[in-house]
Amino acid sequence: MSASTDTTTVARDPSSERPGLIQARPVRHPWRWVAVVVIAVLVAMMISSFVTNERWNFPFALKIMNQNPVLEGLIKGTIVGTVGAMVIGVLGGILLAVMRLSSNPVLRAVSFVYTWFFRAIPRYVLLSMIGVGVPYLYNTLDLGVPFGQQLASLLGLSSSFTFFSLDLNAFSSTLLAGIVGLGLSEAAYMAEIARAGIISVDKGQGEAAAALGMNNGQTMRRIVLPQAMRVIVPPTGNETIAMVKDTSLLTAIPVITELFYQTRIIGTRTLEIMASYVAATAWYLIVCSVLMVGQYYLERYFGRGFGQTRGQARKAQQQRGARPAGMGGA
Repeated sequence: MSASTDTTTVARDPSSERPGLIQARPVRHPWRWVAVVVIAVLVAMMISSFVTNERWNFPFALKIMNQNPVLEGLIKGTIVGTVGAMVIGVLGGILLAVMRLSSNPVLRAVSFVYTWFFRAIPRYVLLSMIGVGVPYLYNTLDLGVPFGQQLASLLGLSSSFTFFSLDLNAFSSTLLAGIVGLGLSEAAYMAEIARAGIISVDKGQGEAAAALGMNNGQTMRRIVLPQAMRVIVPPTGNETIAMVKDTSLLTAIPVITELFYQTRIIGTRTLEIMASYVAATAWYLIVCSVLMVGQYYLERYFGRGFGQTRGQARKAQQQRGARPAGMGGA
């Protein structure tokens, strides 16, 4: 005898399993509004100070900015000084970074000692030594055969085997001396920046270049450095902006064709000290702002393809006129 059991299936309404409408409320951030109010009050106080305090003397500061000595100091001391020092610093830094990564222990030691010394010496102290100390120790800088004068007298020759001679008393007070001093100091910092950028490139890139028959120099110029620029450019931009401000230290040489020196002289002569400081600050803000914009575009140029989403990469390819990756022909 068999028993049969009837199973009754009850159809469930899918909507009955759905949760009810969630009454979500956004998280309140009352302290944000408190911070906004505090910032607004501080900004209003600053604007009130600028407007009501006549000692700022903004009209006279604008006149100081347009004075010929100030403009000459801006172009020669600040802009030319920055460009010259950064050229020396970047080239010297790349050379020192390559030496630091070399398998030759002598090159590594020289790079380490150079970086250690110039990173430890304040730039004002270094410029003071160049402007005062070096000409006190040596009147001229002679390049040639060591002990050339003694050797010439021993051989009865009139020549001292000197190929180049520089009058340090005259050179030490020039703008070029300040550029060299700032460039030598900057090279020590750029060496670490360049070394970090070179290390960031995968070693397989160099091995692939060697497999293609490239020597070390070609590999560094064509493969490693272009990829390392993504890491090198941001701190280099920061160093360039810092160098603009460090040109004010050229007064230690002393160099009188410098922006801050000229504005300070005008302020001392006219007794408008604060107006002269405002003029110098305004020019530094303008120059550094232009460099910040240039740094932004350089970072975007050398960083293309890194950290992009798939949609951003596809859009970039379409802007270059290429077919997006992953789309075949019809």
